Amino acid sequence: MSGSNEGSAPDSRRTREQTARTQLHMQEEAARREAVSAQKLIDDFVVAARERGLEPQPLMAKLLSGGTVKTDKKGWYIKRSHTIAVGEDGGYYVLTVPGGLLARWRGVELHRAQPSLQVSRGGRDGETGDLAEFLQRTLDGENL
Repeated sequence: MSGSNEGSAPDSRRTREQTARTQLHMQEEAARREAVSAQKLIDDFVVAARERGLEPQPLMAKLLSGGTVKTDKKGWYIKRSHTIAVGEDGGYYVLTVPGGLLARWRGVELHRAQPSLQVSRGGRDGETGDLAEFLQRTLDGENL
């Protein structure tokens, strides 16, 4: 039996794939716009921290395997758990990193993460919220 539905399965799959690609593109674009807004807050924070005389400190990272290691960056911790920081270079850094014995000895190189207006969105440590609030707490000396 030949019906009019023969071409509908591939067309339907193509439509779903196109919809998924469009949604992914829209999510990525929204994240990029949010990152631009977040970076402006971070840039303002770095200026304010320097104006207040808050010296950047060497940043330490936490290994997924446990332990703490030195990094190649200086900055300010913006979470009390010291798992997120802003570098003196204006970078946004996640301070939970992979690594083993060599990392413990040599330290680790941090790479900028895309900032978000929400710190630890979806995180389980209970320390989540607006980036602006975390930055202000750091300026007020509450995240030491």
